[in-house]
Amino acid sequence: MIMRLRHKVALVTGGATGIGREVCLAFGREGAKVVVNYIGNSEKAEKVVAEIEANGGTAIAICADVSNEEQIGSMIREIGAKWGGVDILVNNAGIYPRKTWHEITGEEWDKVQAVNAKSCFLTSKAVFPYMRSKGYGKIINVASVTFFRGQKDFVHYVASKGAVIGFTRALSREVGGDGITVNAISPGAVRTEQELLDFPDASLQEETRIYLEQEQAIPRRQLPHDMAGCFIFLASSDSDFMTGQTLNVDGGWVMH
Repeated sequence: MIMRLRHKVALVTGGATGIGREVCLAFGREGAKVVVNYIGNSEKAEKVVAEIEANGGTAIAICADVSNEEQIGSMIREIGAKWGGVDILVNNAGIYPRKTWHEITGEEWDKVQAVNAKSCFLTSKAVFPYMRSKGYGKIINVASVTFFRGQKDFVHYVASKGAVIGFTRALSREVGGDGITVNAISPGAVRTEQELLDFPDASLQEETRIYLEQEQAIPRRQLPHDMAGCFIFLASSDSDFMTGQTLNVDGGWVMH
């Protein structure tokens, strides 16, 4: 088996569940040393680490709030002490509370921007010195196709993902000369464990399934593992001349 990420250190924020979990497992299979970032309960993060190790990989879990600059700094120093630094950064951590736009408070707006958008800036800034010193790095930001189509009841979320895409494009021009690529992946409506917890209503789930099967070119619900190959591509040398781009991985829900 060709391990495209052998000898690389990959940090995946929000790596304990959903999309992040699948990315961690995929990177582990490709030979990367994986840092599973999480916040809150450590059980799920440690389970991801155990799965990677059971398949012959190497991983650790680190708790850090990626909207907090001090905690990010502490995490990056810990990674540096153990493995030297971060070669691949996946900014995946995010929240998506549902609320009618005019009922969103300023505090709620700020929290979504901090977790979904500001964190991309803070983590990228923290790993930059190491990447620049090596003349190599991969930054992958998780956006959303909701930016391209709009989505009612998620205005703060959609705005944050628009910021992620803008950040991806602008940062790519800042760091291209340092051998660092910056790209984004926009998932569609991914069926995750967190989705079921946030929106447990069975009738709403069924309505969503029917709607997506009608709207997507590939008529089924998207699952986290559907994106693993695209993350591996952007993290590997196969994408060395690609930067500032956003890949829609959504079953053909949005096309542009």
